[in-house]
Amino acid sequence: MKPNAVYLIGIGGIGMSALARYYKHSGLFVAGYDRTKSALTQELETEGILIHYEDNIALIPENCKNPENTLIIYTPAVPKDHSELNYFLNSGFNVVKRSKILGLIANGKHTLAVAGTHGKTTISTLLAHILTVAADGCSAFLGGISKNYNSNLLLSQSNNLVAEADEFDRSFLQLFPDAAVVTATDADHLDIYGSVGEMRNAFGKFVSQIKSGGTLIIKKGTEIELPKSNINIYTYSLDEPCDFYASNIQLCDDACYSFDLHFPNLIIGDCKLGVPGKINVENAVAATALAWTVGVDEQKLKNALASFTGVKRRMDVSINTPKLTYIDDYAHHPEELKATVTSIRSMFAGRKITAIFQPHLYTRTRDFADSFAKSLSLADELILLDIYPARELPIDGITSKIIFDNVQCSEKTLCKKSELLSIVSSREFDILITLGAGDIDLFVEPITKILNKKLNP
Repeated sequence: MKPNAVYLIGIGGIGMSALARYYKHSGLFVAGYDRTKSALTQELETEGILIHYEDNIALIPENCKNPENTLIIYTPAVPKDHSELNYFLNSGFNVVKRSKILGLIANGKHTLAVAGTHGKTTISTLLAHILTVAADGCSAFLGGISKNYNSNLLLSQSNNLVAEADEFDRSFLQLFPDAAVVTATDADHLDIYGSVGEMRNAFGKFVSQIKSGGTLIIKKGTEIELPKSNINIYTYSLDEPCDFYASNIQLCDDACYSFDLHFPNLIIGDCKLGVPGKINVENAVAATALAWTVGVDEQKLKNALASFTGVKRRMDVSINTPKLTYIDDYAHHPEELKATVTSIRSMFAGRKITAIFQPHLYTRTRDFADSFAKSLSLADELILLDIYPARELPIDGITSKIIFDNVQCSEKTLCKKSELLSIVSSREFDILITLGAGDIDLFVEPITKILNKKLNP
């Protein structure tokens, strides 16, 4: 029997909220639980979705208490002892992980998947925008909020589906795409995989699931065992000649870049991307490569690149003046931090960069402390917050200090979240960037207000 109600445990997550919107749009009754209220959960509530913030079976709506017609979706970030989750598990409900649901929705669609340890959200969001502007459209489940569409869900009559293929919890193994990009296989989620070798084995399994006759586009030099199945395999890079790459990359006055795009069968000259950062030129190469597999109009492709306004919390510029610049970014892995700071350095040569970073997860901090310190040392000044635990319990001896002690910046401060706004208020900045995947996003608006006051006292 098809459900007429859907209940999501962890509804405020970026992937879960897209599913909530999808089922609401399909005409079903949708409700859910999340641990904390956020701007995203408040948006869902205004869209008519019932949400509560206490793990309490009594708060589950009556519409969601019939096992015969209610689908329960949960995120693996929900703890095993969660009382609502256990109520549904023990009461005969159909209880399914988020990743499996996405796999079921993608089944029967022409699926374009974006995988890799970096860049998934920007590439998939740009790809969805390109297909919307320059091809037959698409539906898309995005890992961030598209600034062009102010949503993490796009719906279309087109058979094209854009999906992020998330390696966390091996979620991407639920997808069997027609075409896929793999951006990187740098070590991450070692709490799940145990070793980088095991993680890369999972990526190998994922690419082996590309449908026969389909296409794999992989970042040149990425360590992964390529499938021996009947698929087309191409490489891409920022500017190193291969199947897909950019040349003649020029920094423009607005900190964005112009470039020429090289495809296997053509060159599209004089492209310009609407968002800053050289890392985003590389992301554009990957996105346009996937778009090429379904066919796009060249001039409309150029228009799509130029009109792309980005993703919230991905190289997200709040203030940009010669006196003061403020950028927020989701970077939470050492390689992402390195790419973000390096990109900003190349855009604003000679200016002083202050980074505010909130580490995400005790295990990631433990596993990559030295690499974090090295990447953060690329900034001129560091303000380092406490670890955001997310789904994890504390680990003995693992605090932000194990990063802080090895950072080489001449100016560095270790501070608690409660101290951050007063520190920002008391200091002068040239370029300020906030970085992290935890709840540092809650500070973006108040920091912007403080900095605007400094500009306009």
